[in-house]
Amino acid sequence: MNDHHATSTLPFVTGYGYTVHENASMLDRTTFRVPARAAMLIDVHEFDAIPCLLDDAAKQHREVLILGGGSNVLFTRDWPGVVLALRTRGLDIIEQHVPGTPGDAALVRAAAGEVWDDFVHWTLAHGLRGLENLALIPGSVGATPIQNIGAYGVEVGEFVDAVYAYDRTTSSIVRLDRAACAFAYRDSLFKRDSGRYLITAVDFLLPRERALRLDYDGVREELAAMGVDSPDARAVAHAISRVRTRKLPDPVTTGNAGSFFKNPIVSADLATALEGEHARMPLWPLADGLAKLSAAWLIEACGLKGFRQGDAGVSDQHALVLINYGGANGAQLWALARHIQQTVLARFGVALEPEPLVI
Repeated sequence: MNDHHATSTLPFVTGYGYTVHENASMLDRTTFRVPARAAMLIDVHEFDAIPCLLDDAAKQHREVLILGGGSNVLFTRDWPGVVLALRTRGLDIIEQHVPGTPGDAALVRAAAGEVWDDFVHWTLAHGLRGLENLALIPGSVGATPIQNIGAYGVEVGEFVDAVYAYDRTTSSIVRLDRAACAFAYRDSLFKRDSGRYLITAVDFLLPRERALRLDYDGVREELAAMGVDSPDARAVAHAISRVRTRKLPDPVTTGNAGSFFKNPIVSADLATALEGEHARMPLWPLADGLAKLSAAWLIEACGLKGFRQGDAGVSDQHALVLINYGGANGAQLWALARHIQQTVLARFGVALEPEPLVI
């Protein structure tokens, strides 16, 4: 990088707000924990360093990959360019009482590098609601708007007030309000225009009073098992964390990236035809003549839950989760994913799309 910003020390280079690692292992940088290397890995600790680093990468004709917590990416090969890993920190309540909002809402700003689950519990500790159903999702705050993460009947886009990002096209910091983010199911402007925006911070509008969402996938049953009759938001977060821990493998001990495939959106006609052939197939009607199917059900119906090819396998806890049992590389996991896609397509005529970014 630029000499006036960095002082050389082995085996890395440091400068204001960043640290550079040459020929860096990415094994511990993603939750799949597959062997891969980056020609250059830069840990970014200060937003101010971003323009300089991107400018240097462009001058050196190095392709840049933005990495958050590494919970939504699969490397099938080495990365020949630059990986920018955001390690920025900062949480603040910008406005305690936002006028004209239901539920006495507060405006909260979180730096992109904050750990998502830590942020969820920080908001709950400050008496704010809304994110409790998204507890224990791995990854960083800055990654959540890209995928519009969702779980247990809630999507993060519901609570995003604005996203701050470095626009690599205009070389400027921009503020994009919720409408401009164009949130959709596991989708957003940032995903559709991949590589243009480097998210630096996110503003969330979070109410202090809001009806809890409990009618999804065993949440009420878990609260009952906990002996909670009158739950608050913290109890809901705890219950959902317990359910997720029981149903999903822990990425700390078993390499995975959570749900690997999106629930497919198909025409209502196709959904009705499939339902006629498979009476137990779950589906959810949507607007505009569409319907959402359960990718987990489709995979399990193909007999692939628990399926394994060497150290690449499908979880026997949840059919949407692909697992690295220890020795799989990214290419082997991607080959397994392709096998699942082809099997589901051949049986049901439905194409499954991966959720993670596949390199």
